[in-house]
Amino acid sequence: MSNPLFKAPRLLSATVEYDQRFMEQLLNTLRLYFAQLDNPGAILAATQNLNNVITTALSFSQPDPTTPGALRISLPTEVDQAAGRLKTGDVYDDSTTFVLKVSP
Repeated sequence: MSNPLFKAPRLLSATVEYDQRFMEQLLNTLRLYFAQLDNPGAILAATQNLNNVITTALSFSQPDPTTPGALRISLPTEVDQAAGRLKTGDVYDDSTTFVLKVSP
């Protein structure tokens, strides 16, 4: 799955002979990249099927700058949609009409 918040790192060109420092730098770069892939980020989704009733929920949170350690819930807006930051099927808040919409 693609994540628009970061891109794959540029990997170093290989050395002619084995170099321990090169391998450590390469592994650290890959370790950081995989940690970013493992991090669910600010958008979390969950689906529950209970007695054939399916409930789906989305949570959009980001750090609240006014309260250390707290999260602020927010949805992407039509600005994010217009800028191309949303994928097909992403939900966003159209603040001009106060309606939740789905990105085409």
